[in-house]
Amino acid sequence: MRNHATRSAGSDALTDNQRLPLRALMALSTAAFLTVLTEALPAGVLPGMSADLAVSEATTGQLVTIYAIGTATTAIPLSAATAGWRRKHLLLTGVAGFAVANTVTAASAHFPLTMASRFVAGVAAGLVWALLVGYARRMAPASLQGKAIAIVMAGIPTALSLGVPAGTFLGGAFGWRVTFSLMSVLAIALVGWIVAAVPDYPGQRSGGRRPVLRVLSIEGVAPVLFVTGVFVLAHTILYTYIATFLGQVGMGDAIDVVLLAFGVTSMLSIWIVGAHIDRRLRTLSIASTILVAVAAAILAVLADAPALVYVAVTLWGLGWGGVPTLLQTAAADAGGDAADDAQAMLVTLWNAAMAAGGVAGGILLDHLGPGSFPWTVLVLLAPVLVVVVAARTHGFAAVAPRRTDAPGRP
Repeated sequence: MRNHATRSAGSDALTDNQRLPLRALMALSTAAFLTVLTEALPAGVLPGMSADLAVSEATTGQLVTIYAIGTATTAIPLSAATAGWRRKHLLLTGVAGFAVANTVTAASAHFPLTMASRFVAGVAAGLVWALLVGYARRMAPASLQGKAIAIVMAGIPTALSLGVPAGTFLGGAFGWRVTFSLMSVLAIALVGWIVAAVPDYPGQRSGGRRPVLRVLSIEGVAPVLFVTGVFVLAHTILYTYIATFLGQVGMGDAIDVVLLAFGVTSMLSIWIVGAHIDRRLRTLSIASTILVAVAAAILAVLADAPALVYVAVTLWGLGWGGVPTLLQTAAADAGGDAADDAQAMLVTLWNAAMAAGGVAGGILLDHLGPGSFPWTVLVLLAPVLVVVVAARTHGFAAVAPRRTDAPGRP
C-alpha cells in the first residue's frame, strides 16, 4: 500500500518512488544522535561529574553502564507491551523521557538519583531504538528503504565524532550540568520537530504479533543477532579503552585527533553504505568485517608507528561507521512481518554487548594489558566473518529480499 498520510502530518510525504521525506528522516536521525550522545557524554565529562557527585571516577563511569543496562533489560518487554500504541505517540514518549532524564541528571546532587535518571534515559533509548528502523522503512519507498535507514543511522557517528567532543568542550568551559541541560533543550525541540514533520502509523493489532523469542526461529534472524552481539563486543572493547591503548604506544597526546579521524571516516562509511545498501548489503557486511579486522591487525603488530595507527583508525572508521545500518537493515529484512520484534532483540543484544565490552576490556586491561585489545578484536571477528559469509541465503543474503511496504502501513 502507498502512504496517504495527511499533509499536516508531513508536507514532504512521498509523491513518487524516488523521493524520501528528508525532514522526517532527519528528525529520526536527530533522535539517534540524542540517544548516543546521552549515553556517551558522561565519559567526556567524567572528572567534573565525579568531583561534584563526590564519588570516584571508576564509580562515575558506571553511569554509562547503567544506561546500557536500562536499554538492554527493557527493550524487548517494552516493545511487546507497547505493540498496539500509535507509533508517533510512542516516539514522542521516548524523546520526552530523554528530556526528563537529562534534566534530572543536570540538577541532581546525589549519585543514587543520578543513577536512577540514567536508567530512565536507558529505558527511553530502548523505546526509541526499537522504533527508528521500522519508522524509516515505513516512510520510504521499497527501493530506498536501506538509504532511509542510513540517513537515520547517520546520527550515531555524528554524535560520536561531533557531539561528544563538543559536549566535552562545553562541559570543560561551563560545567557538565550545562551540557546535560542543553541536551534537555534539544530533546524538547525535537518533540516539536516530530509533531510537525513526522507522520503517524498504527501499532500492531493484538494477536498479530508473535512471541518475541519465537522470532529466533525465523531463518536469518539468529545469524544477524550473533553477528550483532560479537561485532559490537569486539568494537566496544577497543573503543572504550582506546585512550589507554594510545597511551601505551606513545600517542596519549593525540587522542582527540585519533577520535576525529575515526569519526570523519565513520561518516564517510555511512554515506557509502547509504548509497549501496539496497543492492549490496551482503558485500558491504563482509567488507566492513574485513576492514575492522585489518585495522585490528595493524594495531596489534605495527602500533609503534604513529602513521600506521592513523591508517588503522581510518580503516576502522570505514568499516564500523555503516555497521549499525547494515545490521538493523539485515535484521528487519530477515524478520519480515516480525521486523519490530527482531529490532527489539537487536537493540537488547547491542546494549548488552556494549556493557559486556566495558567489563571485558577492564578484565583484559588488568590481566593482559592494553596490547591485548586488538588481538581480542581479531579473535572475535573471525567467527563474525564466518557467519556473515555462511548466511548467504538468509540473514546476509546474496540476493536482496523483495521489500514491500511495512505491515500496518496506512
